[in-house]
Amino acid sequence: MNIKNLFLLLMVFVLGVKVYAQPAKQLVQVVVTPDKPDWTYSKGERAAFHISVLRNNFPLEGIEIAYSIQPEMMNSSEEGKIKLKNGKATVKAEAFNNAGFLRCQASVVVDGVTYSSYATAGFSPEEIQPTTTMPHDFESFWDNAKNELSKIPLNPVIVPVPERSTEKVEVYHVSIDNIKGKIYGILCMPKKEGRYPALLHVPGAGVRPYMGDIENAEKGIITFQIGIHGIPVNLEPAVYDVLRTGALDGYNRSNLDDRNNYYYKRVYLGCVRALDFIESLDKYNGSTLGVTGGSQGGALSIITAALDERVDFLAAFYPALADLTGYLHGRAGGWPHLFRDEFTNKPEKVETSRYYDVVNFARLVNIPGWYSWGYNDNVCPPTSMYAAYNVINAEKELHVFQETQHWTFPEQRNMRNEWLEQMLIK
Repeated sequence: MNIKNLFLLLMVFVLGVKVYAQPAKQLVQVVVTPDKPDWTYSKGERAAFHISVLRNNFPLEGIEIAYSIQPEMMNSSEEGKIKLKNGKATVKAEAFNNAGFLRCQASVVVDGVTYSSYATAGFSPEEIQPTTTMPHDFESFWDNAKNELSKIPLNPVIVPVPERSTEKVEVYHVSIDNIKGKIYGILCMPKKEGRYPALLHVPGAGVRPYMGDIENAEKGIITFQIGIHGIPVNLEPAVYDVLRTGALDGYNRSNLDDRNNYYYKRVYLGCVRALDFIESLDKYNGSTLGVTGGSQGGALSIITAALDERVDFLAAFYPALADLTGYLHGRAGGWPHLFRDEFTNKPEKVETSRYYDVVNFARLVNIPGWYSWGYNDNVCPPTSMYAAYNVINAEKELHVFQETQHWTFPEQRNMRNEWLEQMLIK
């Protein structure tokens, strides 16, 4: 492996650690825990939060805690200070009468350094309903868009990547034509002759290179991992750094006032185009196709499944882009929090969002799905994710890991991987 590719591999590994790993442990730990083991209450109940502070895993005594309690991602509704007694303190929230989530944040100053943490209680989350609505022409809008895409030839360019290939798997860098440019990705194909199931990996937010899913390809699965920005996914890391802070900074807001030219139109259609490519492969078995991703990729998994009947199942971690209008109704909306501030009073942007909101795609999902997230997610609020999940009228299973923020435990990822493997290799 040459120096360029070694450096690229290292950078992707670092990015992967940043996205999926648990945060580093701090010297002083502030531990906040709801008083129910599953962190879940019924509407109208009062949640209590236990707070303790540990140093060297030993409780600190007599120290003052500052706390606040509020609906997730919203302004504080209760706040105060309390001293630890016998190494702990308990604060009780006012009754929470809505289906949703209440978050208790606690902080402490030790030796001049501030440490903080939080925990989130859910209240009848299965009753959360969306604030967004489906436009009357939602399905025809996307049918017309797919028809527009179908008139564009695939024009695949498949370039071997021998330095990434293994004894069992051939790796390729791929480009295919999309509306307004191209879609690029990494194809990993079993070398052995035969016809195989396929798995599409759709990406989380950001701008980065990709290395492909060799591990699953070695199990006899065609994998295709795509980027969404119409740029090759095998460039020097510095290129993505420049784009991330330059031309592609704030891409998720680009042309939001125009439903026909909003940035995500070419992204959503690019996922459909990726399915076109998979279907064109001689080794694809033509009958077993899944899609998976997390965050923005969780959203794209749901969207792709709704847009294209060729998808047989999906697995999504903490889907973004869900119930974007939540902030206009006094509660948290999904990433990228479009209407939390300066976009609030622009009706044309709100109208466009309805055509791109995951909730409205979730209404159309009719295939099995595996979903997982945490109550503490501070990027994709659980209120927004439940708003989408609760309208899915298909076989589905939700695995809640209450403590997780916008990351996953290894056990979570293992569960997802095992479920996908069962669906792919029957």
